[in-house]
Amino acid sequence: MRICLISTEIFNWGKYGGFGRATRIIGHELVKRGIEVFAIVPKRKSQNSIEYLDGIKVLSFSRFFPWKAKKLLQECDADIYHSCEPSHATYLAMKTMPHKKHMVTCRDPRDFTDWKMEFALPSLSRLQVIYNYFYENNILVRKCIRDMDAVFTTAKYLVPKVKSIYNPRVQPEFLPTPVAIPDKIEKASKPTACYLARLDRRKRPTLFLDLAEKFPGVRFITMGKSRDKNWEKRLRAKYAGIQNLEMVGFVDQFSSIDHAKLIEKSWVMISTAARESLPNAFLESAAQKCAILSHVDPNGFASLFGYHAKNDDFENGLRYLLENDRWKKRGERGYQYVKNTFELNRAIEKHIKIYENLISD
Repeated sequence: MRICLISTEIFNWGKYGGFGRATRIIGHELVKRGIEVFAIVPKRKSQNSIEYLDGIKVLSFSRFFPWKAKKLLQECDADIYHSCEPSHATYLAMKTMPHKKHMVTCRDPRDFTDWKMEFALPSLSRLQVIYNYFYENNILVRKCIRDMDAVFTTAKYLVPKVKSIYNPRVQPEFLPTPVAIPDKIEKASKPTACYLARLDRRKRPTLFLDLAEKFPGVRFITMGKSRDKNWEKRLRAKYAGIQNLEMVGFVDQFSSIDHAKLIEKSWVMISTAARESLPNAFLESAAQKCAILSHVDPNGFASLFGYHAKNDDFENGLRYLLENDRWKKRGERGYQYVKNTFELNRAIEKHIKIYENLISD
């Protein structure tokens, strides 16, 4: 079986987002099971046109000339072209290889309101948001999703949204993101809260950073960096004097156990983002028995497994979770849910079963 994963990133070469993390994990796990895997992504700085990453053959094209992905798609000659998030390369795959099977996983389906928020709170620049919109959401992309052999989402609550945005001819289904479940979890003896996201405007990290002064008895850890270096520099300067705050920067979870260890020690994972779907950070944190304190509540994740700060009442939420160790019970509840629904081997086997069924049709 030959699988081509199409993504906007693959968690390397300076681009470290949730889409790329999922793409890399899925590809690596498929390779471990004897499946030939290609990935086609826009080229990043320092990335060669052909790279090998965890057994995946990674082919890249210039983002300024996206049509050059057509040749790479032909070279793969895959049985299935699996888009890990819709993009113009998804459309090119269907156009270039119409006799093959095509499927898509919608990890963060964005309607017009979502794109307006991206424009209002850009990670880097509004020009970048405009480029992303036309590359990931142009009329050709939306049309090709309608004609997919299979359409999936990473959370059940996203199914109606995907139907509204793309109107696919097939019914969208739930396909879990693979998450490794640790064998042993040891929490810190001291109350600890972590932040697992880029230090970008849409993520609103200042809401997390401001909490540190209000809870001097709690250890606060931020893991992540900003695409806007000047913005990050100002943040670091502003909060440098807070003794119980650690801004550790980006931690590569594929080359170090530090990322997992910091989550493991945390009692609460705090997400201050203005908009999210069901981010990997929620799943990774719940897998480590962290309670989830979040402004957004995808699939009721924060309400069920922590505290939903829908009015940005993070101070009340953190105090509530720490009182009487409520975080423990809610973290345990989240752990059981992720273990039963997203556990890595189970999720990968579901991917493989889908691939086999598509090929046999």
